[in-house]
Amino acid sequence: MTAVALIGVLGVVYGDIGTSPLYALRASLLHFSSDGIERWEILGLLSLIFWALVLTVTVKYVTLMLRADNRGEGGILALMALAQRQAQSDRGRWLVALVGIAGASLFFGDGIITPAISVLSAVEGLKVISPTFEEAVVPIALGILLALFLVQWRGTGSMGRIFGPICAVWFAVIGLLGLIEVVQEPEVLVALSPTYAIQFCLHYHLAAFIAFGSVVLAVTGAEALYADMGHFGRRPIQIAWVALVLPSLALNYFGQGALLLSNPAAIENPFFLLAPEWARLPLVVLATLATIIASQAMISGAFSIARQCVQMGFLPRLTVLHTSETEQGQIYLPQVNILLLIGVVILVLEFKNSDSLAAAYGLAVTGTFVCTSCLALLVFRGLYRWSWPLVIGVFGPLLLLDLTFFISTALKIPEGGYVPLVLGVILFTLMLTWRRGRDLLFARFRQDSLPLKSFLARLPQSRTTRVPGIAVFMTSQADFVPGALLHNLKHNKVLHQRVLFVTVLNEDIPRVEDRREVTELAPDIHRVILRYGFLESPNLPKELEALRDVGIPFEPMQASYFLGRETVVAAAVPKMPRWRQWLFTLMSRNALPATEFFRIPSDRVVELGVRVAI
Repeated sequence: MTAVALIGVLGVVYGDIGTSPLYALRASLLHFSSDGIERWEILGLLSLIFWALVLTVTVKYVTLMLRADNRGEGGILALMALAQRQAQSDRGRWLVALVGIAGASLFFGDGIITPAISVLSAVEGLKVISPTFEEAVVPIALGILLALFLVQWRGTGSMGRIFGPICAVWFAVIGLLGLIEVVQEPEVLVALSPTYAIQFCLHYHLAAFIAFGSVVLAVTGAEALYADMGHFGRRPIQIAWVALVLPSLALNYFGQGALLLSNPAAIENPFFLLAPEWARLPLVVLATLATIIASQAMISGAFSIARQCVQMGFLPRLTVLHTSETEQGQIYLPQVNILLLIGVVILVLEFKNSDSLAAAYGLAVTGTFVCTSCLALLVFRGLYRWSWPLVIGVFGPLLLLDLTFFISTALKIPEGGYVPLVLGVILFTLMLTWRRGRDLLFARFRQDSLPLKSFLARLPQSRTTRVPGIAVFMTSQADFVPGALLHNLKHNKVLHQRVLFVTVLNEDIPRVEDRREVTELAPDIHRVILRYGFLESPNLPKELEALRDVGIPFEPMQASYFLGRETVVAAAVPKMPRWRQWLFTLMSRNALPATEFFRIPSDRVVELGVRVAI
């Protein structure tokens, strides 16, 4: 582990949670500011925020979840794949998949709100410098966000080299600003005791429960620690948190608390008022850069999650562009990027300030927290052989805390929390519909198709004319004859001299080492199974050219790729409601063509249409 790795962690993993001090404490205190803020209220909320950082981030994610890696990869979908292996039945695996899909859907809701609230909260620092900037906040924020999304196609490689150092400076600065104020008002440190958090909750009851919905803003981004484990490894993430990020965040929150104890009027914007007047404009610039980095990390995470959903069969094929020749993880998904941009612009124009957006923020994050804890129960029980008392004793309280956060943020649905909820429900419906439709489609293929063994047994007696060249038939069902081959024989009456039946399988692991499985079915007829992990993108021509290594001559210029294009129609007794069938058909029509997804040269493709009733 090197200093470069630690700095890289700061720029990618901790961007989101690192910018939470811009709005988290203020949003929490605003619930109680109508009749003035009491000393014990400030200390109670500080204690709640500090212990949320300790329990949710340090204990749950840094200590426990980083152990649950899927061959080095983390994140809700990697955890779902691990949990599915522990399920004892198909029904159990399907229930686990539902939890994973829900968590992934909510992650996208977080992905839209994070850039909006982060950049808005940073630019709002201009109002502290001069009230004349108030009207300029929204246009400036929109300009920054538009620029950020419009440069995504260039990739994060060049930007990534400066992300880490900027974030290192950011954490050093916010920690120093907090320390200066804490030294002047050291009594604020009594809030390190959980008794102040408990006293606050006992005094306010339901109001304290509502405050939890804002306290959770301090731990948004915790899921990124786990999701980005594959990029950096466990140790750099853990060391960066303990050595720099947690101390800097704690110092800044306590510094804001100390400032409020001495000057309650600082509730206007306690973060920027920590800085002396001469330093506020540079701090606004630094905060803006930090929020851009936080937004970039979330956007890249959305790209990664979307690709994983495609590879695992939860979404139709999407355009995946690789922005680096050396880093496989650097990808750009144009469709996802434009949808995120539209969502972010709508949020900024609708809510206009970070206080209003704070009401919408949190539901998606806490929902993902709950899904992660539920899946972790299965993984630590089954994979790591923890006893049930130990699993429940450790994850029970953490799940209870997550549920508390989730229910408290659900109370904010009328104020804007409906945004991530509606988005999550839409994505959840789309994913389930796509998965259900594909399952029905495959079942129909198996029902109507001819077994491959029967076809090969009859082939020598059929006197089918063989013509020069190589025919590559793509099929999702390795044991059945592809519909495209039967249609080709029916209409063209010929079969190529060399035939390859190619099936692409997506595994529930990040990357596959032993990718190719080749079986000779008959002279010059082979079955090729290609396996890809959920973090890999297929490249069919490249893999087929590599067949030369196992003695199968493959000349790209002699190959023709035969693909079946399915047209879905309603069966006499439909197995899906009409609206879901319409939705599945719409998604099918707008899916990326197989030629582009598998990187097949378009001038070597023969598509044969087939109607499928489901």
